[in-house]
Amino acid sequence: MATEETKPTRRGAAFDIRMIIALLMGVYGLVLTVLGLWFTTDEEIQRSAGVNINLWAGICMVVAALLFVAWALIRPLRVPHEEEPPE
Repeated sequence: MATEETKPTRRGAAFDIRMIIALLMGVYGLVLTVLGLWFTTDEEIQRSAGVNINLWAGICMVVAALLFVAWALIRPLRVPHEEEPPE
């Protein structure tokens, strides 16, 4: 029988909200990065104080998504494994 400290656990990565957040931020970040690189006009850049805000926001979102994925892989979610009672 397992003690409290060595209680068996299993990974619950399918239910980890960090991966869902990383996916959403990554997709939106890629869209903004593509928009900033190829579809932002000089007029739009001038309206945003000379900063290509789509590009920078997209890059920041992709980096944040990568940090969320790294966090989920380094410290995975552990779900306690319930043992079936003997019959």
